[in-house]
Amino acid sequence: QGVVFSTRDVGREEAWSTDFDLYFAAADGATSPKCLTDDNEAWATSPVFSPDGKTLAYLAMQRPRYESDRFRIVLQDWPSGAKRMLTTDWDRSPSAICWSPDGKAIYATATNLGQRSLFSIDAQTGQARTVVKSGSVHAIAASGDRIVYALSHLTSAAELYSVASDGSGVKKLTDINAKRVAAARTGDSEQFTFRGWNNEIVYGYVVKPADFDPARKYPVAFLIHGGPQGSFGNSFHYRWNPQAYAGAGYAAVMVDFHGSTGYGQAFCDSIRGDWGGKPLEDLQKGLAAALKRYPWLDGDRVGALGASFGGFMINWIAGNWPDRTLVTDSQRIE
Repeated sequence: QGVVFSTRDVGREEAWSTDFDLYFAAADGATSPKCLTDDNEAWATSPVFSPDGKTLAYLAMQRPRYESDRFRIVLQDWPSGAKRMLTTDWDRSPSAICWSPDGKAIYATATNLGQRSLFSIDAQTGQARTVVKSGSVHAIAASGDRIVYALSHLTSAAELYSVASDGSGVKKLTDINAKRVAAARTGDSEQFTFRGWNNEIVYGYVVKPADFDPARKYPVAFLIHGGPQGSFGNSFHYRWNPQAYAGAGYAAVMVDFHGSTGYGQAFCDSIRGDWGGKPLEDLQKGLAAALKRYPWLDGDRVGALGASFGGFMINWIAGNWPDRTLVTDSQRIE
């Protein structure tokens, strides 16, 4: 009888507003769309109906004008309109959701410690369970007792897979990119951790050069992600892909500094008003940790690259870290 959609209708405040609302529009167009989320001045998006049509699930932020707030899953009875926040205590921010065919669970993707994982959320309790942890899950759909999803990682573009709802029986369904991937010069990747700002654990990745020889020293492409509340994780990026540098003989190092997504909302929020502080300290300590951990990285040949916030940070480094002095917890290394 109608369609639910998300849009922003804020007049001249559009440039800074995050007040996306859900609306219901009758299929016959006889009446004006009705706003379903007037009670929330923050972002509401991704509406999906349960299989029986009795519950509308959607994603909602709580803080107006803050585009990096955590999305929570909200359930709304249909058509009564009564609402219940399902994922109050789950410290991840889902980006895509769909219902299980029996309506007992909601499947969700969310950045998660350098991955974009697939989760199953109990529709009654809100308890989250990991179904697929590693790689970057880009899209999801449920059929029977299985979930179909697109998955990429640092060494492969996206392909379709399926998995049982309990995480077992993973099957690869497509191999569309096999020839192109086989023809590309790529390097293996490894995730590492170190102590960053405030001695807190920070995650990073290193991607080895193609045709890696541990006896050699390799120049470093130090990639800095945008956002700044974003992530350089286990994903096949179509613009800032570390394999482009690995294929050219560089090692790539990427640090998910404070402010990055997937490490809890407090970690993400920590750099509000401090773009040049905690991120720079994490980048300094992260590069130092990588050079110490991987002796085949050439610390005398390091180039930093980035766009958006990454470009901001490149300029910030030029003024605040011009000699690239490496800051560690206990010493300064020229």
